[in-house]
Amino acid sequence: MGDNEIKITVKFCGRPIPITLSPDSTVLRLKNLLLPLTNVLPRGQKLIFKGKVLANEETLGVAGVTNGVKLMLIGTQGVHQGDGPILKEAQSPITSRKTDRVRDMKMVPVGKTSSERWKATGVIAMAEHNLKAIPDEVWDCSPFIRVLDIRTNSIQCVPDQIDGLTGLKKLLLDANDLSNDSISWVQLAKLKHLTVLSISRNCFYSNDALMMMISLNSLPGILGHLTALQHLDVSNNKLTTLPTEIGLLSKLEVLKANNNRISFLPESIGNCTSLIEIDLSSNLLSELPVTLENLHYLKALHLDNNALKSLPTTLFSKCVQLSTLELHNTEITMDALRQLEGWDDFDKRRRAKHQKQLDFRVMGSTEFDEGADKS
Repeated sequence: MGDNEIKITVKFCGRPIPITLSPDSTVLRLKNLLLPLTNVLPRGQKLIFKGKVLANEETLGVAGVTNGVKLMLIGTQGVHQGDGPILKEAQSPITSRKTDRVRDMKMVPVGKTSSERWKATGVIAMAEHNLKAIPDEVWDCSPFIRVLDIRTNSIQCVPDQIDGLTGLKKLLLDANDLSNDSISWVQLAKLKHLTVLSISRNCFYSNDALMMMISLNSLPGILGHLTALQHLDVSNNKLTTLPTEIGLLSKLEVLKANNNRISFLPESIGNCTSLIEIDLSSNLLSELPVTLENLHYLKALHLDNNALKSLPTTLFSKCVQLSTLELHNTEITMDALRQLEGWDDFDKRRRAKHQKQLDFRVMGSTEFDEGADKS
C-alpha cells in the first residue's frame, strides 16, 4: 500500500471485499473497481457509509472514508452481468445440473458395432455417456471421423492424439471438466479442416477437500492456427480476454463468448471480416474497439449486461448489414444511439427485420397467436 493510499472493506452479500485506493478517488472510481469483483454495474451499486448513500462525484476523502473504514454495498436487481452478482461461494448451478445428470447415467461401453458405425458414418455421438476420458476406440477410427460430439460428460483431458482426427470438421466439448492446461492445444490446432469448435460450460469444482473452482479462463494464441474455423463457442466459462490471434480466423462467421469475464476485446477482431454474429453479452466490457467497423457482414451484435457507455461512432455507417443490436443493462442511452452516423438506416433495417419476423409468425399459424407481436 502506497503512502497516499487507504485500505477499506466493502461488505457485499455477506462477504468482505478489501480494496486499496487513493482517498482522492471518486466514489465512481471505487464502483468501477468493484465491477469485476461483484458483477454489478456501477449504476446498480449503492455504497452506504454511516447510513448515507455516497454520490458518484464526491471523493472518498470528502465523504469521510478513511483507512480501515467499512462500507456496505447494495446491488440493484437487474443491473448485473455475467452469471449475476457474485455471492457467497457456492457450487455453480451449471456444474450442479450437469453433475446430477452424469450421476444418474451409467457408463456406456464402446463395442465393435459402435466402432464400425463410426467408421461408416464419420460421426461419433457420445454426449451424456458418463465419460471421464475420450475412449481409445475413438483414436482407432481417426481417419474416418468428421464429427466428435462428447458434450455433457466428465472428460478432463483432450490428449495429443486429437491431431490424428485429420478429417475432423466439428468438435463439441461443452459441459465437461476441461481447464486451460488439460487441452492439448498444440495438437488440436493442427486440425486444418475444423469448422466448428464448441467448448462452452467448462467450469467445475475439484473433488479434493479444497473444492476449488476450476475453469477455462484463457485461450492460447495458437487458436489462430484453426484458419478453417467458422463457428466458435466459448460461452459460459471464466475467460477474461480473447487472444490477439483470433484475428487470424478470417473465415469465422459466428463467435459466442457470452457469460464470461471478458474486460478487453483485441483490435484484431476487426480482421475477422466474415463475422455475421457476435455474442459478448454478460461480460465486463467497458468499451469496444473501433475496428468493429471492418465487419461489413455483421448482422447481429449481442452486448447485453456489460459496462458499455458508448459504441464505436462508425458502427452503424460501416456495418451496413447490422439489424440486431442488444444493449439491455448497459449504460448506453437511446439518445446517444440516435446521434451516431448511420442510425436512421440501421433503425430501418431493425424495424424491417422485426416486421418480417411478425409476418412469418402470423402466416405460419392457423390460429390467432396472442404473442405474435412480441419480439
